[in-house]
Amino acid sequence: MAKTKISDIIVPEVFNPYVIQRTAELSALSQAGIISNSPELDALASSGGKLINMPFWNDLDGDDEVLSDTDALTPEKITAGQDIAALFMRGKAWSTNDLAKALSGSDPMAAIGDLVAAYWARRRQALLFSMLKGVFASSTMSELVSDVSALETGNTLTGNTFIDALTLLGDAAGKITAVGMHSGSYASLQKQNLIEFIPNSKGEVNIPTYLGKKVIVDDSCPVTTGVYTSYLFGEGAVGLGNGSAPVPTETDRDSLAGDDILINRQHFVLHPRGIKFNNASVVGASPSNTEVETAVNWTKVYEKKNIRIIKFVHKI
Repeated sequence: MAKTKISDIIVPEVFNPYVIQRTAELSALSQAGIISNSPELDALASSGGKLINMPFWNDLDGDDEVLSDTDALTPEKITAGQDIAALFMRGKAWSTNDLAKALSGSDPMAAIGDLVAAYWARRRQALLFSMLKGVFASSTMSELVSDVSALETGNTLTGNTFIDALTLLGDAAGKITAVGMHSGSYASLQKQNLIEFIPNSKGEVNIPTYLGKKVIVDDSCPVTTGVYTSYLFGEGAVGLGNGSAPVPTETDRDSLAGDDILINRQHFVLHPRGIKFNNASVVGASPSNTEVETAVNWTKVYEKKNIRIIKFVHKI
């Protein structure tokens, strides 16, 4: 009896770009504008090496001068800084048994692609929240942490405490457009009827907002003994570059077991802009989620107002 195998369906040159595209479409962080993909980062993610160097020009500073017909202006210089991102090299394999139900659908290629893309969307989201744990453990990020959890009063998630967290950016607070929170925090706001919904691109009213900021609900946001951590994000706070693994997608068959196997590998950059990755405690070829949670691996290099992420610790 003829049998449709994964190798009959998967065309690697078509499958891998499709999975990358669908991963972005399925990512709540991408849909909220927090993660932004760019051709420049795509190119860097394919350029080789474990670390991606991203130099930048610092802003101009100093007082202006009064013009004079006797004294010349004093030239100042522009200085440069260096942001550094890690290249993540990840992979996963699945057997036909895991995908049997999906393969029975009318469009097996789309079914497999959606399952794989949804998997990578979840894993990238988990990686980002692991990063944030390490980023905000760095002493260089202390100015962007609002922790009200230990206060006797005013220690919960309210409009007042939320606005106080926003104003850590001063006059740049308007850059914050979204907030990632634990489902417990989200439920608390829902019970108070403080969540509003706005239409998506299709006109469907399904995007939750709080005080005008889009809400991403993710239980990767830390919670410990009633203390919750939420993250406030600005547009494009996290850069994404999709590279190309040497063999991104391949299929295999275990003839003795009668199993078809799909293997998918990804090389990508996922980086909170303006916070340098130091690679101080990475032992393998690419950082693990545990390693990016380590404070010594991160150093803020942008001016505070140009960092578009705030950590907000509170009770509910």
